[in-house]
Amino acid sequence: MVEITIRKRSRTEAVVTQRKFFKKTARGKVVKAVLRERYLRDDVGCGIHGCSVCSDTTQFNLPSTGSLEHELFPDGHYILPDTNEFLSQMDLFESDAFAPPLILLQTVVEEVRHRSLPLYNRLKTLMKTEGKKIWVFYNEYRSETAIIREEGESPNDRNDRGIRKATTWYNSHISLARPPVRGQSKRVLPTVVLLTDDVANRQKAEKDGLNCVSGKLYLPKAYVEGMKNPANLLDLLSTAVSEEIEPTKAVAARQALYPDYLSLSTLLAGVKFGQLHQGHFNANQYNYLEGSVPVPALDKPILLIGRENMNRAVQGDIVAVEIFDEKEWKAPADEVVDQETTLRNDDAEESEEEEDDEEILAERRVVQAELAKRQAATKQPTGRVVGIIKRNWRSYVCHIDSTSLTSSSTTSLSQQTVFATPVSRLLPRIRMRTRQAPALLGQKILVTIDKWDSTSRYPEGHFVRALGKVESKEAEQESLLLEYDIPYRPFGKAILDCLPPEGDSWVVPPKDLTHPEWRDREDLRDLIICSIDPPACQDIDDALHARPLPNGNIEAGVHIADVSHFVLPDNPMDHEAAARGTTVYLVDKRIDMLPALLGTNLCSLRPHVERLAFSVIWELTPEAEIVNVRFKKSVIASKSAFTYKEAQTRKDDPKLNDDLTRSIRLLNSLARKLKEVRMAAGALNLASPEVKIQMDSSESSDPIDVEQKELLETNSLVEEFMLLANISVAREIEEAFPQTAVLRRHLPPPRANFEKLQDILLKRRGMKLDVSSSGALAASLDKCIDPDEPAFNTLVRIMATRCMLAAEYFCSGSVARDTFGHYGLAMPIYTHFTSPIRRYADVLVHRQLSAAIGYSSLHATLHSKSHVERVLDVVNRRHRMAQRAGRASVEFYVSLALRARGEKGSTVEEAFVIRTFRNGVAVYVSKLGIEGLVTFKQEIQFDADAYTITVPSATKPSTIAVFDKVKVNVEIEKDKNTQRGRVKMFLVSPIDSRNL
Repeated sequence: MVEITIRKRSRTEAVVTQRKFFKKTARGKVVKAVLRERYLRDDVGCGIHGCSVCSDTTQFNLPSTGSLEHELFPDGHYILPDTNEFLSQMDLFESDAFAPPLILLQTVVEEVRHRSLPLYNRLKTLMKTEGKKIWVFYNEYRSETAIIREEGESPNDRNDRGIRKATTWYNSHISLARPPVRGQSKRVLPTVVLLTDDVANRQKAEKDGLNCVSGKLYLPKAYVEGMKNPANLLDLLSTAVSEEIEPTKAVAARQALYPDYLSLSTLLAGVKFGQLHQGHFNANQYNYLEGSVPVPALDKPILLIGRENMNRAVQGDIVAVEIFDEKEWKAPADEVVDQETTLRNDDAEESEEEEDDEEILAERRVVQAELAKRQAATKQPTGRVVGIIKRNWRSYVCHIDSTSLTSSSTTSLSQQTVFATPVSRLLPRIRMRTRQAPALLGQKILVTIDKWDSTSRYPEGHFVRALGKVESKEAEQESLLLEYDIPYRPFGKAILDCLPPEGDSWVVPPKDLTHPEWRDREDLRDLIICSIDPPACQDIDDALHARPLPNGNIEAGVHIADVSHFVLPDNPMDHEAAARGTTVYLVDKRIDMLPALLGTNLCSLRPHVERLAFSVIWELTPEAEIVNVRFKKSVIASKSAFTYKEAQTRKDDPKLNDDLTRSIRLLNSLARKLKEVRMAAGALNLASPEVKIQMDSSESSDPIDVEQKELLETNSLVEEFMLLANISVAREIEEAFPQTAVLRRHLPPPRANFEKLQDILLKRRGMKLDVSSSGALAASLDKCIDPDEPAFNTLVRIMATRCMLAAEYFCSGSVARDTFGHYGLAMPIYTHFTSPIRRYADVLVHRQLSAAIGYSSLHATLHSKSHVERVLDVVNRRHRMAQRAGRASVEFYVSLALRARGEKGSTVEEAFVIRTFRNGVAVYVSKLGIEGLVTFKQEIQFDADAYTITVPSATKPSTIAVFDKVKVNVEIEKDKNTQRGRVKMFLVSPIDSRNL
């Protein structure tokens, strides 16, 4: 790159421009180069309030004296962290207790953005946090601090040099800003401290005479130790860099417990040439010594058996896997292996020597015993992790394992090493050093993983913050949100400033076609429109109408809240909605994607209030065949808001025959025919556990009981018209924007996913499951009937649902056209348009549809395939996590409701056996919508081929098989992982497992 710097430009012109050109190398090869012009200035402010050199200090954020609260810098100081500090110590900077004035260099901001987008987003939030004194200094545009990359210099070395130069300039700038005063014996000048843990950078900085605190291991620790009351802040420090800088002798002497990873370049080359396979690591929830990696090239996931072969992979990491020779392939485990039982004597403080580590030997004995029992007939590709392509570590909700504290350390405030046990059983225990262990016992805490060395059996991490006492409702709610990475911070001022200034007073203005709100909108206020939603729904984003036409056909319409009118592209509210991705529904609260003013007021299609809408209106024959469809921005006035039950009652009441009731009946008759057509085309009618938590009506709002949700005909009415709207819109936007249309697909599942279920159904019930197509599967599921047990068909549908792949949003130009289809709906194209209040994908679809019908132009970002792909990656992840958070919330409140029934919440319920193990059974309790595990301590006979276990007894052995109906005693006990109430089950009939 050739770089030219030009000085003395105005501030608005202080930008970088570049153009490409071609040049020849010494060998005659033509290469592309970049000519970069940079306009430099001499008046980029330092940020220090009252600076006598800088021209305008009214907006400066740094105090003139710096921070006076550090024993090493009694004359005051500012800190200037390098890039690595924000990459490794973000928890420290985010802490309310860490607030020295901070100089943030432009070079650092850009390097963090390049290295880690999640940390860059956290850094942007930090810059706006009230109470933090942070100044962003544009060192790349200040003439004295800008540098040009030298020949042969790496980008990292260039940036480090720029950071050192900026630190040097700041110290000299402060000296100039405060010239000596006659008669004053000593000048008191605050110091700019370069905060860096990079050994080479620190050595060069010290050679340059910079003030750079040196510690035995790494600088942040030495700096924090000099602060007032540093104990809690020291716990926030990442351990990721300490031993990389100066490994202790003990660490250096340790033997490796895991194979070293291959280099990233080797991994990527191996994947490219098919020698290695890439995929997400999935831990086994029943057996902590086993994991798997689904990869595109194979029908079955690659099986990883034992810690050595999982090789420090953590749930969600993208790993590279080497497959063993086929003769070494194994079958998945058929035994429950509990980490707590196997590792009960593990010591957090122990140095880990492979030769005499009893826990490692115990784990190997378990693995070897398991391998000897596995069925060779069901073997699948087996391999080992040889490297990590991308870590997906984040902060995890944990609790401190009390057994990892010694009896003498339960009251000590000295630093000690303890185990932090994550709430999720899919995660390993985390070794953590803390001074607060006794105080944190019995609390939910947040812990970040920093590293996992090959010499350590556990990852190492650091304490972030306490969430509150275990089992307290507040702590459990917050821990659940953190566990599933749900953004739940309040909406900031910049976001709220994007709302209409009228606030609650905003109304649709009187009809005036020249007014922006009425431009090209259709006035549908006279239509008999109503909404049908769950009880207490406040964010009403859809409404419907139907009326007969003079020609004998029927006009039907779906009217969706016009959210995109209020959420404009590329502003702070749009960015926040894109980051949140979806509204999250928990049992007792809702985490909104949009501020409440929009979600529950201005965009909500409340009855008897005029609202802006986006309408899809069809002309249909009485047989529900589409004659035509039109899309229109509109103004509506809903006539009523019904719950599903209210609408059902109204529809069924023969005494009612008003326009609104007739509209509902007309919609229902069309919905029946639409569903018939869908099912005939091969759509699946799947199932998932659906329960309703009954809450106390008093102020406590405690759960008091659990019941199954009732699905009415009106549920199906709304569903059919929402599906029809989504399909119609998908066709329209894909035709208009074939490269960037936001669509949703559901890929056909691999047939191997159904092999186990097919085998169980055939052997246990003599039923065949045809998975050759969605239509064949739908027909097969319809035949899985037990006349004596109506719930059996629902159970089979739930189990079939778990064999499916997850539906996902995608960009139309990013995948082959023949993969657009939605398997579950048996539709060739589909999208989400009908819930823009709670789903960001729908907002994007609204913008594309608006452009497709010529109402507005399409924002540039939605013409960019790469941008749409990035946004939808976030939305897909947020959607998955929101679903999991919702399910976890139901499970938590089910346990509270059961506990409310009495001591231990004990109750006897009927359940189906859904899986058999060598040492237990998994059961599903349909009434409560929950699963449980029943384990046996004594030896039992296990027949993997027949899916049965036989439990010996003094009288007659009892045989239990998958699909058998049993009775279980459901109790609530404190879960060792989550430290909250957990459902514990025992068989009551045909045997009492508590006596085994």
